[in-house]
Amino acid sequence: MSLIRRVARPMIAASFIASGLDQLRHPGKAAPKVAPLADQAAPTLHLPNDPELLVRANGAAQVAGGLMLGMGRMPRTAATVLAASMVPSTYVSHPFWAAKDPAQRREERKAFMKSLAVLGGLLLAAVDTEGRPGVAYRVHMLSDRAERAAKTTRREARYAAKAARREAKLRATQAHDALT
Repeated sequence: MSLIRRVARPMIAASFIASGLDQLRHPGKAAPKVAPLADQAAPTLHLPNDPELLVRANGAAQVAGGLMLGMGRMPRTAATVLAASMVPSTYVSHPFWAAKDPAQRREERKAFMKSLAVLGGLLLAAVDTEGRPGVAYRVHMLSDRAERAAKTTRREARYAAKAARREAKLRATQAHDALT
């Protein structure tokens, strides 16, 4: 693992672990903000309509994802989990579009944009293969190899059939010559 990854992953993970622990310990602070989103999304996504439970679940996802990312265990999966947990958090925490005061709107928009920047970093981390080929590339190469093997097998089978026909014809000619 490169030095940059070794340092950057725990730096990203630290804020998620702290935020997730806060959500787990004090879900009541964020529950009123989550309630309108829970009312809309819970029936559609088949989730319980309990804002505190949703806040705790998001916090648990952030702690688990943060620990995994910080320790370098399944970092792509961890980054994906953290990115998924950020989407509702950012939407609920920084609704700049609803702010009436221009100063508050500016501050909320600034925080929203910072959250989007972190989300972008997480998405990059989610696709980072550390210089190794990704799963899609390896699957493509495996299918190419199988296709080449199948072509070779077909070509060898045609060659063997042709050689067998030639050998049979030769034996038939020799048998005919022996009888005459």
